[in-house]
Amino acid sequence: MADPAAADDSKFLFLQNDFRNSGVAQADWAAKKMVWVPSEKEGFEAASIKEEKGDEVLVELSNGRKATVNKEDIQKMNPPKFNKVEDMAALTFLNEASVLQNLRERYFSSLIYTYSGLFCVVVNPYKMLPIYSEKIINMYKGKKRHEVPPHIYSITDNAYRNMMQEREDQSILCTGESGAGKTENTKKVIQYLAIVASSHKVKKEANPVSSINNRGELEKQLLQANPVLEAFGNAKTIKNDNSSRFGKFIKLNFDVTGFLVGANIDTYLLEKSRCIRQGNTERAFHIFYYMVAGAKDKLREELLLEGFSSYRFLVAGHVEVPGIEDDELFVETLEAMEIMGFTEEERIGMLKVVSTVLQLGNIKFEKERNTEQATMPDNTAAQKVCHLQGINVTDFTRAFLTPRIKVGREVVQKAQTKQQADFSVEALAKAMYERLFRWILARVNKTLDKSKRQSSSFLGILDIAGFEIFEDNSYEQLCINYTNERLQQLFNHTMFVLEQEEYKREGIDWNFIDFGLDLQPCIELIERGNNPPGILALLDEECWFPKATDVSFVDKLMNTHANHVKFAKPKQHKDKLMFTVVHYAGKVDYNAASWLTKNMDPLNDNVTTLLSNSSSNFIQELWKDADRVVGLETITKMSESAAPSSTKSKKGMFRTVGQLYKESLGKLMTTLHNTQPNFVRCIIPNHEKRAGKMDANLVLEQLRCNGVLEGIRICRQGFPNRIIFQEFRQRYEILAANAIPKGFMDGKQACSLMIKHLDLDPNLYRIGQSKMFFRTGVLAQLEEERDLKLTVIIISFQAQARGFLARKAFSKRQQQLTAMKVIQRNCACYLKLKNWQWWRLFTKVKPLLQVTRQEEEMGQKDEELKAAKEVATKKEAELKEITQKHTQLMEERAQLESKLHTEIELYAEAEEMRVRLEAKKQELEEVLHEMESRLEEEEERSTSLQQEKKDMEQQLQTMEAHLVEEEDARQKLQLEKVAVEGKVKKLEEDVLLMEDQNNKLQKERKLLEERMADLNSNLAEEEEKSKNLTKLKAKHESMISDLEVRYKKEEKGRLDMEKAKRKLEAELAELHEQLADLQAQLAELRAQLAAKEDELQATQARLDEETNQRGLAVKKIRELETLLSELQEDLEAERGARAKVEVARRDLGEELNALRSELEDSLDTTAAQQELRAKREQEVAMLKKAMEEEGRSHEAQIQDLRQKHSQVVEELSEQLEQAKRVRAGLEKSKQALEKESADLSADLRALAAAKQDVEHKKKKVDAQLNDVNARFNESERQRNELGEKVSKMTVEVENMSSLLNEAEGKSIKLSKDISGLSSQLQDTQELLAEETRQKLNVAGRLRQMEDDRINLTEMLEEESEAKRVLERQVSSLNMQLSDCKKKLDESLGTVELLEEGKKRLLRDMEAANNDYEEKASAYDKLDKSRSRVQQELEDVLMDLDSQRQLVSNLEKKQKKFDQMLAEERAVSSKFAEERDRAEAEAREKETKVLALSRALEESQDALEDAEKTNKSLRAEMEDLISSKDDVGRSVHDLEKAKRGLEAVVEEMKAHMEELEDELQVAEDAKLRLEVNGQALKTQHERDLQAREEAGEEKRKQLLKQVRELESELEEEKKQRAQVSAGKKKLEGELKDTEDQLETSNRARDEAIKQLRKIQGQVKDLQRELEDSRAAQKEVLTSAREAERKTKVMEADVVQLHEMLAAAERARKQAEAERDELAEELATNSSGKTMLSDEKRRLDAKISHLEEELEEEQTNMINLNERLRKSQQQVEQLSTELTTERASSQAKEAARQQLDKQNRELKAKVQEMEGQGRSKLKSSVTTLENKVRELEEKMEVESRERQATVKNLRQKEKKLKDLSTQMEDERKQAQQFKDQAEKGNVRVKQLKLQLEEAEEEAQRMAAARRKLQRELDEAAEANDALNREVAALKSKLRRGGEASFSSSSPRASGSSSGLSGNSMRSLGVLTGGNVGRRRSSILENSAEIPEEDEEEEKARSSSPAAQSSPPEDSHEELGQCDPNA
Repeated sequence: MADPAAADDSKFLFLQNDFRNSGVAQADWAAKKMVWVPSEKEGFEAASIKEEKGDEVLVELSNGRKATVNKEDIQKMNPPKFNKVEDMAALTFLNEASVLQNLRERYFSSLIYTYSGLFCVVVNPYKMLPIYSEKIINMYKGKKRHEVPPHIYSITDNAYRNMMQEREDQSILCTGESGAGKTENTKKVIQYLAIVASSHKVKKEANPVSSINNRGELEKQLLQANPVLEAFGNAKTIKNDNSSRFGKFIKLNFDVTGFLVGANIDTYLLEKSRCIRQGNTERAFHIFYYMVAGAKDKLREELLLEGFSSYRFLVAGHVEVPGIEDDELFVETLEAMEIMGFTEEERIGMLKVVSTVLQLGNIKFEKERNTEQATMPDNTAAQKVCHLQGINVTDFTRAFLTPRIKVGREVVQKAQTKQQADFSVEALAKAMYERLFRWILARVNKTLDKSKRQSSSFLGILDIAGFEIFEDNSYEQLCINYTNERLQQLFNHTMFVLEQEEYKREGIDWNFIDFGLDLQPCIELIERGNNPPGILALLDEECWFPKATDVSFVDKLMNTHANHVKFAKPKQHKDKLMFTVVHYAGKVDYNAASWLTKNMDPLNDNVTTLLSNSSSNFIQELWKDADRVVGLETITKMSESAAPSSTKSKKGMFRTVGQLYKESLGKLMTTLHNTQPNFVRCIIPNHEKRAGKMDANLVLEQLRCNGVLEGIRICRQGFPNRIIFQEFRQRYEILAANAIPKGFMDGKQACSLMIKHLDLDPNLYRIGQSKMFFRTGVLAQLEEERDLKLTVIIISFQAQARGFLARKAFSKRQQQLTAMKVIQRNCACYLKLKNWQWWRLFTKVKPLLQVTRQEEEMGQKDEELKAAKEVATKKEAELKEITQKHTQLMEERAQLESKLHTEIELYAEAEEMRVRLEAKKQELEEVLHEMESRLEEEEERSTSLQQEKKDMEQQLQTMEAHLVEEEDARQKLQLEKVAVEGKVKKLEEDVLLMEDQNNKLQKERKLLEERMADLNSNLAEEEEKSKNLTKLKAKHESMISDLEVRYKKEEKGRLDMEKAKRKLEAELAELHEQLADLQAQLAELRAQLAAKEDELQATQARLDEETNQRGLAVKKIRELETLLSELQEDLEAERGARAKVEVARRDLGEELNALRSELEDSLDTTAAQQELRAKREQEVAMLKKAMEEEGRSHEAQIQDLRQKHSQVVEELSEQLEQAKRVRAGLEKSKQALEKESADLSADLRALAAAKQDVEHKKKKVDAQLNDVNARFNESERQRNELGEKVSKMTVEVENMSSLLNEAEGKSIKLSKDISGLSSQLQDTQELLAEETRQKLNVAGRLRQMEDDRINLTEMLEEESEAKRVLERQVSSLNMQLSDCKKKLDESLGTVELLEEGKKRLLRDMEAANNDYEEKASAYDKLDKSRSRVQQELEDVLMDLDSQRQLVSNLEKKQKKFDQMLAEERAVSSKFAEERDRAEAEAREKETKVLALSRALEESQDALEDAEKTNKSLRAEMEDLISSKDDVGRSVHDLEKAKRGLEAVVEEMKAHMEELEDELQVAEDAKLRLEVNGQALKTQHERDLQAREEAGEEKRKQLLKQVRELESELEEEKKQRAQVSAGKKKLEGELKDTEDQLETSNRARDEAIKQLRKIQGQVKDLQRELEDSRAAQKEVLTSAREAERKTKVMEADVVQLHEMLAAAERARKQAEAERDELAEELATNSSGKTMLSDEKRRLDAKISHLEEELEEEQTNMINLNERLRKSQQQVEQLSTELTTERASSQAKEAARQQLDKQNRELKAKVQEMEGQGRSKLKSSVTTLENKVRELEEKMEVESRERQATVKNLRQKEKKLKDLSTQMEDERKQAQQFKDQAEKGNVRVKQLKLQLEEAEEEAQRMAAARRKLQRELDEAAEANDALNREVAALKSKLRRGGEASFSSSSPRASGSSSGLSGNSMRSLGVLTGGNVGRRRSSILENSAEIPEEDEEEEKARSSSPAAQSSPPEDSHEELGQCDPNA
């Protein structure tokens, strides 16, 4: 797979295949006759020729429009195969349109590099392209130009390789307009060379590590030199944001092995005028903006920097450049300087020079009223300049205002006008910057050329501005265009030198043409020295003449070069200063205004001498050649001397700018001529800086100016199109097919034969040794002929193909016709023979004939098949053999190829290794020699250093001795000085009197001297002129006429001077008018100030509104407190309701227990009761579920409440942030208004101050004249008193310093205490956070926090008291200082002591201001914390409202639940009553059944007795019957027996009837009971079903609620996710706000500078502050009331806690009672273990629910505790606020006192200045100015520092707040997670319990069904028994009738026997049934689980089990049968 990155890179370098290169496009081009037509918009437009009409041509454009164009305007289009060609020299039609189209197509394909012969044309892409990476560098490394796509790397690599191989110096010339990318391409060249050199070095050098490090450092320095030069030499222009305003030639030196060993940079034409003036959207040099924006703190103070708007030379202020951060780039520039080896002192010196240039722009000169002389009213800027440059202020101002000029032998002070002073300042600024730039360049060159290794060759890179044609072209443009003419001449020369070298190599006849000579006339016009002199020479000549002007210079040009080919007078310009020069790129109109001044570049030599003698070494070094400056003296000398005869500068004379530039350019050109040049032309595609857009006209203009079209013009003169013989033959052999004979022929011979056949003009081509050469257009003509030939061939080929196809189709049709005829004939024959009998016979016999042949045919076919198989097998065998051989051969071939490749690779590697080893050997030898030389040098150096060290030590010792001597001498001199000063003072007083007289005399003298000087100058000029004229008349008569002309010109100049004088007078009148306008503006400004004051009043009104809002907030706080109390009452009510609910729940539990006991009692009675019990248990389970679901719903509601609470908190936080934003906006608007008002007031004050200063000075001068005599008398007396006062003052000052030190120590202690308190506050906050985590022991911690708060407040009060004490001490110290200052007022000689006291006072003031600002920041913090606490209180109140709503909802739900419970109780009571009734009836019925069963048993017993007797009687009868022999029995005995038996039978019958009746009654009762039981059963089942359905509905509802809760939980999770996302957004917004804060802080820093002007408005604001403090006091009182209320509420809460504890105790007692009852129940019902287990389970559930309730209560308690904590925090903050306010008020009062004292001191200082001597006045004023500046600086610094401290604190506080908020939110989220997990666990537990209960219910239902089945079986058995009894009865009846009706005893016997059998059968039946029933019961009892065995025992012991005796009796009956 290909690398995608590589694919992306190749897209911007390599051509892509497209449609235009296809044959279709070629055919389209040939068919349409495409040409280029001129277009205004696109430059040239494609069109096709339709018709030619003489000189005009009809063309069709690409959009379909037709137009007629002149033939000369048409330019031919190249074939499509030349589209996007890499080298435009290969184009067959070399014209402007083709070049432009090729560049445009490549540019739109992101191919920015294109070759044009020797040129590499670069179009600025205005976007970053991935074609400068290290991978691309490696791709171009070592490649030839034609092997890789066009690139700057290719140019650089070829230059580097040529330098290494041919040992010839190389140069790369980058030219182009500003913004075209020259500097960027230069950087790429340096980058490539640095990497290539280092890569070779790293590969080759392994041992010498030190050399590698050195070279790495050099490469780094080479790359870092660019940022330094860019900072000082680049600027933002209209076209380019980083335009180089100078040209540079970078020489990179390489050694023999190609290593980079050094570099050197030369610069040309620095645009130094940019440092004093720029366009509106342009900038000065970058370093000005870097320094002003980036210099911080100490450096800013040292450089005396101000804001951007403060500097006049920065015309547009701070013009920001997108993508450039000035402060960051300042740091990068300093780092680059450090890498380049600039020392700290040098860096500071450089920046001081830059700051001086800016400060020079702030020096303002004004014109005196009566004279033209310039004055400097404000010398603050001059003082700054002198401070930065280390020179004297007075000398500096004197040098500008009244410079000394040497006229002849005398030195004269010449007064300067305002214009002259301004010009000299600007000239000084430009010269200073230029010298700094030159020094930086020299320093960089020194750093880069530090290697000791000798360079063998170099590669130079020229980065210079291209040809420029502007609307107004000045002296700089002439120099640039002159340079480009020379460079173009070099290109033309080198281009055709190379061309003609190739022609010679190829053996072509060619006459040498030097096209460089085409440009020679223009170059000579500019640079020629004489015969005739050129433009620069004439300009230098004019500079020597004193009266020469720019007009005279242009006139001389016109006269000298009127007939020159390249010179002309512009027709459209009527200005006398305009002239035209025809360059190769076009005509350029030059404006010669102020050319003489620019060429001389004069400076004030007085200032330069001052600078050369500066106290700064750096400034001295800059101005060390000040004697060469063109100064005022030189100009005066020029006026005295005669005009020189030639332009050559003599020794000692100054040199003009033109001469210097011509010399430097000459050196550059000689350097370039000695190198092999490589040309790069940079082009700007559009002025909009947009990528992908090309302005055609702009590009064409640049192509002309850059010489690309000039190069193309030269190409046309030769043979630009070249093609190799082979390619020519291959492509164009079709045109001369028969010319070349068959067989091999040399390429040159073949091509010559083809050319002969083509009949080409011999002038159009040349045949070389390896290629063909053609003139432009020849190849295009051949291409057209080739296309025509191809069309003819293809047409003939198509004709042949079509003929072949037609013939083939015709033959096919013929064959079809003959086939149709045959078919017709055969069909006709068949129709004839169809009915013929013989035919039929033939058809039948014919198949039989073929049967005999079939066998033969089959045999033949078999033989053929065998033969074919044999052939196939042979072929297959042969094929296998061949394939095997082929594979073997292929394998052998592959092996041989691989061996060959390996051998080749090994050979190449060995060759490379050999070359490397040789190179390495050479390198190592060189390195060894170098190391040896270095060792020797280092040894010499170390010896010299040791010697120097010894010398230095000796010098130090001598210096120390000298110092001691000097100290002694100084002390002696000090004593002498004191003595001399007294004398001096006396002399000075005498001098003052003399000076007044001298001043008067000097004024008269000056007037006379000026007149004399004028006369002398006129005389000298006339004498010089006469001398010159006489000399010149003798020599040349022709010069006389010129001198006369000049004399006339001088007279004109005088007239012009008079005119100028009149103009100046008119300007003076205009200035007076401007002054009136300024006064009017002043009035307008005052009106604006009044408006601003109105706005201030409006802001005050807003402040009042804010105070009202604060009052409203206090009211709201009170209302919220009342709401809090109400909420607490609601909470108490809720708790009471919960207690009631718990009591009701306990009652329900007891009722449940009772019901269970009753159910247990009733379980043993019947199966129906068991069903009832199961249903009751289901109901109980349903109730449990309902309770659990209610618990879940309660938990879900609590979670919902928590969610709502968190949402409310978030909404409130958002509202808070919005409020903060609104407040910030208001504050910004307020600050803006204050700034505007401050500016206006400052302007007013400045104007008023200026006015007052003027008046004050006037009064002072008058007063001074009167007071001088009086002061002279007083000075003697004061001098005597001074000695005594000085000693006293020194003692007092020492005392004061000790007191101040003590105060500072105390302040340090206080700051430490404050830090300790802040740390304690942080600890308390952490404790609060820990309390929120913990949810236990809250009350105790609250008390601890209250104690801590009390301690903190006490500590704060102590601290405030200590601060007050300190403030008192400070005030006392200030008083003492004022006393000291009063004493100092009396002493004039102790000014230094006064300054020291003043400085100390300023320090104290700064310390006090710092304390005040710290307190103010603390006050702001407290305000913010109070507002935050208020917001938190509002949040808590909102939470309480939500809690109250929740409580009300819970109460409603509780009521609903109570109603449901009441309904359930009513229903359960009804069912209980019905159950009781049914049980009573059942008991009655059971008693009846028992009685009947007993009666039945008795009757059955009687029956059995009767049967027994019957049996015995039967036995007797049988005995009697059997004893037949007993005849002796009498009949009488038998009859007796018969009667007795009959009586017994009747009795038995009667008894049986009675028994039957009773049985009937019992059966009826049983049936009734069964019917009633079934009815009750059905009714009970219906009720149970209804209840179950209701339970199911409730269950469904509860499940719905659970699902809804789950959905709500999911929604809550989503909301949490949204909240977290919102939180992230808020964090992002917070970052944005922090950024905005930073910007606002910067703005505020700038505004702080203007705060000095707002001191007058501070008083009003202080009054407003006092009002706001009063409002704050009201807020504090309300806060105290709130504290009281909170204390009451805390007491209530404590009571509630006690009540809750009492309720808990009652609950525990009830639980104990419940446990006792449970134990009693357990003891009473030993057989009820199962129910007790269930009861335990239910108890566990109830306890679980109670625990959940307790958790909820604890949550509520925690919420209350949070509320209390917030209230406590409110209380703490309010107390802190009060203390801080008190302290801030005290501090403010102290500050006001200090301000007053400061003002008083200033007033006293002013009085002292008024009383002081005139001589000391100037020094005092300067000291005062210094003090003011220092005060202002100190104030600004203190404010900045305080602002930064404030910002830091605010940010730290914000960070802490955010971290705490994040922590709280995280904890809340964790709590909510835990609660949700607990809820989920609880839900799972309840589900498990529900499933267990359902399983138990299923088990119980199964047991019930079994019992029901058993009962049914018992009933069936009973029915069967009853049926058997009935059957027996019927049988008995029938048997009795039969026995009593029969007469024979046998019958009776038989009947008795039958009855006996029936009885036996009855017994068997009854016994069997009973036995079966018992066995079934036993089986069932075996199936019952072990836990029910006790219940079974209870059943066995119950009365129901006593029905077994009948079964036993039946068994006995059954067993009696065999005995019978």
